[in-house]
Amino acid sequence: MRGYIAIEEAIAIPGLADRRPPIPLPDNIEPAFLTEMAARLPDVTRHRLPDMDANGIALQVLSLTVPGIEAEADPARALDNARYVNDSLAGIVDTHPGRFAAFAALPLQDPAAAVAELRRSVEGLGFRGALVNDHIQGRYLDDPAFDRVWATLGDLGVPLYLHPGMPPADRWHVLDAHPELDGALWSWQAATGGHAMRVVMSGVFDRHPDATMILGHAGEFLPFQLSRFDSRYATLAVPKRLRREPSRYFGTNVLATTSGVLSPAAIEALVHVLGPDSVLFAADYPYERTSAAVTALERTRLPDTDKQKIASGNARRLLRL
Repeated sequence: MRGYIAIEEAIAIPGLADRRPPIPLPDNIEPAFLTEMAARLPDVTRHRLPDMDANGIALQVLSLTVPGIEAEADPARALDNARYVNDSLAGIVDTHPGRFAAFAALPLQDPAAAVAELRRSVEGLGFRGALVNDHIQGRYLDDPAFDRVWATLGDLGVPLYLHPGMPPADRWHVLDAHPELDGALWSWQAATGGHAMRVVMSGVFDRHPDATMILGHAGEFLPFQLSRFDSRYATLAVPKRLRREPSRYFGTNVLATTSGVLSPAAIEALVHVLGPDSVLFAADYPYERTSAAVTALERTRLPDTDKQKIASGNARRLLRL
């Protein structure tokens, strides 16, 4: 099967590192992996496009790699850097017509500035949504200050992709003496899943029913717990109840991608839970191998019609590609 659209594909923007304070890297990553990422992340023509061609990827939706704009403490500098990143992404999209689209980086340190930059990116630059790398200086997207962002997403008809990020907002003692658990192996999924549940449980999608949130990595653990969310929520006394059971926001307002999921059985289970219209393909390039991501979907026992929806059809519909 060809013509895949991959929607969680990271890129580094040359020059951004010089515009902000240095971000410490974990000290337990293999040097060879860091070297490969340093070569692949900022690249477009030498590695990225040949990799896409070799694996049947028609189009990548590019987004700024972690830790993104969210790691910047100064709101004015965050806005300046977000505009720099988004203008750079627009240049890549324009230079390679039909091969790339983009998710905007947002200066959420100032919600009003984030709304303006979201509108500029979507209406002026043709972006297909926004990607946020988890928390914003310890603030989460259920904060009422971000309601205007959710309202604008719904008004524009574009999704917000909630992606893991670093540095962490706080220290988890469960990670003590086990640095291998900190990051993409486990803690990022757990932290981002918790962030997503804050958004759901705070009633964001009751107030903004047209807003859509995408979660990578098979929904950051969450789709496989939906029945438990409902059964436990029914036992709780809460100040203001949701209009629906928690599970009912998944597959409607909350969608998931296959990024980082290289197991055909896990993809089949995700589709069984959310439905074939609510799962989208992502390779997580360059952190995962595109070939392995494609193979995982193609080796599922899903009907060909469902595979095609996941590979490209759902992205074309949702992102209006």
